[in-house]
Amino acid sequence: MSEFTLVLENIHKSYKTPVETIHVLKGTNLKVPKGERLIITGPSGSGKSTLLHIAGLLDMPDEGFIYLNGEKINRKSDPELSKLRAKHIGFVFQFHHLLPDFSILDNVALPLIINGEKPKKARKRALQVLERLNIANTHYKRPSEVSGGEQQRAAIARAIVGNPDLLLLDEPTGNLDKQNTLELMEILKELNEELGITIIMVTHNLNLISYFTRHYALSDGLLIEE
Repeated sequence: MSEFTLVLENIHKSYKTPVETIHVLKGTNLKVPKGERLIITGPSGSGKSTLLHIAGLLDMPDEGFIYLNGEKINRKSDPELSKLRAKHIGFVFQFHHLLPDFSILDNVALPLIINGEKPKKARKRALQVLERLNIANTHYKRPSEVSGGEQQRAAIARAIVGNPDLLLLDEPTGNLDKQNTLELMEILKELNEELGITIIMVTHNLNLISYFTRHYALSDGLLIEE
């Protein structure tokens, strides 16, 4: 088993527009040891989300190699990639993407049910995770009936309910006030230290760097360790 949760080697990614080809990533390299708590900063449009989508196997690079837990990911089929994501990776985005007609509990349990878990067992596990994040009292409510901070905690609960090795977060504090942002950072730190989940977060908010063990800046398509 590899000592690294994620390795990206010489990642290139471009997008074509009617006018030009935009080179977003230009030979990006990254090694993330197991249990790392890593933050990647950069201005809007610098390619942070593109990099995170490649790290999360949601997109493939034009060139370069991806290794997850020591396994080379390139050339795997879409069904194989889906299985790897479901088993190993959790995602949290700026917008929580909770299903509005489902309760908080059912939103969190849904990934387990989709992966074949019996609903009763899935809901029991989901409630345990909600308790871990101190929002078990919201389990019967719908997303519109809880605060923004509670919605984002529920999104984290959904992301970690399957015990992933890697948690990826894309601007998760973008819609939160200062207090909820600080509470969310403490939660991430605890999940990392107590459960050993490897965490990568991308953000433009430089004030959050102190909560992480390593910091990279994404500039001109390359990662620079700060």
